[in-house]
Amino acid sequence: MALLVLVLLVVAGGAGLYVRAGRQLQHVDALGDYAGRPAAGRGTNWLLVGSDSRAELTPQQRKELHVGNNQVRNTDTIMVLHYGEHGPSLVSLPRDSYVPVPGYGSRKINEAYADGGPRLLTRTVEQATGLRIDRYAEVNFLGLVQVVDALPDGVRLCLERPLRDERSGADFPAGCRRMNGTQALAYVRARYADPQGDLGRVKRQRRLIGALADGMTDSRVLLDPFRLRRVLDVSVAALRVDQQAGMAQLLDMGWAMKRLAGGSGAATTVPVRQPGVMVAGAGSVLLWDENGASRLFRALRHDDPIPTSVDK
Repeated sequence: MALLVLVLLVVAGGAGLYVRAGRQLQHVDALGDYAGRPAAGRGTNWLLVGSDSRAELTPQQRKELHVGNNQVRNTDTIMVLHYGEHGPSLVSLPRDSYVPVPGYGSRKINEAYADGGPRLLTRTVEQATGLRIDRYAEVNFLGLVQVVDALPDGVRLCLERPLRDERSGADFPAGCRRMNGTQALAYVRARYADPQGDLGRVKRQRRLIGALADGMTDSRVLLDPFRLRRVLDVSVAALRVDQQAGMAQLLDMGWAMKRLAGGSGAATTVPVRQPGVMVAGAGSVLLWDENGASRLFRALRHDDPIPTSVDK
């Protein structure tokens, strides 16, 4: 799971930290041309990914999160961030979305990462949405935990009703509370006890983005050089971006995410026609509403306001 506002809201530390962060940035082969690739549209599209690799979690963290030590390579979070002349838009693609994965037939969209890593996932998203992905960013379980823990008092999240999910480790009463990194990860991973399942989880992922933005812009971070450097180091270490992305591109993305967290732009989930459909060999999947999804992605391609109720 991962929510890639992270590094981008703390670069207020000045040129020295900017250069330092650029040197530490990790890159991954995520973008490539192929026959039939969608043409570039207006504006910029980022694919934001949270991998559910738990290989670097400590035994205590695995116990608290109720996860094993298997080398899972799926993705818990898949979002498309778009920005251009209009306000930014953030679209969640639920991990159980049933779409064609090039070379593998129709599968859950998160399996594309396991099948072929970032490059196949990016191609799968491009083919399913008709959007050309310009930039890619990824963070893993441990990265999210460490970033939240680097903030003063973690993040503040509010629940309208209790959230208890034995499979994620979530056990929170209704109301607002401060969460550390392990708790925040349990909060966004929970889906089996949520009546909305994966659709409920993607909403919590977007709420966590807002909470991270608040934590990153806290005066206790921005006005404390030592904490600022710590947050920046942990955030950059948590990220992997495409080969051509640098700090300038991350600043643009960070500004768009900050605007979203502040209430500008729109956030939504790709329209779903039928959730919880059982498919042999795939289990329970989500089927997109083809007409609604087409209108949504056409708006992004033309840099128009997206048709959404803004279900943050």
